[in-house]
Amino acid sequence: MFNESIGKRSNPVKNIVERGAVKNFALSIGDPHPIFIDEETGRQSRYGTNIAPPTFPRVFDFGTIESLNLPNKGLIHGEQVYRYNRPLKVGEEITCYTEVKDYYEKKGKQGEMGFLAFKNYGTDTNGEVVFTAEQLVILNETIRRMVMSK
Repeated sequence: MFNESIGKRSNPVKNIVERGAVKNFALSIGDPHPIFIDEETGRQSRYGTNIAPPTFPRVFDFGTIESLNLPNKGLIHGEQVYRYNRPLKVGEEITCYTEVKDYYEKKGKQGEMGFLAFKNYGTDTNGEVVFTAEQLVILNETIRRMVMSK
């Protein structure tokens, strides 16, 4: 079922790097660095504005892959790696989408586990890639069986 999804992409979704969301995110992760939350610091920085913390894309909408029906609960976040070409600037529009890169299974202590690899993309209004994020989602035996039976 998941092998058929490899290579499929979601439809692109436009997101705004909103000032209030950046500030709230920075405070919630315990990183109140002035480059994230203080407007004057942002204006005086080499970017000319505030930037978002590196993990901020976690709040973006990356769209959905139509044929991939994952549950909202029960998935395990295995890992996530971000790569940036430049920081996200407050106020800019970022178009995001995700692609299924791989699926494999391994035997665990509590049964067969599935590993679903995604790659997320964020591009600016010129179509330039600002960041990518590789993500691994783990499906335990119960969730894997539930999804496979649909």
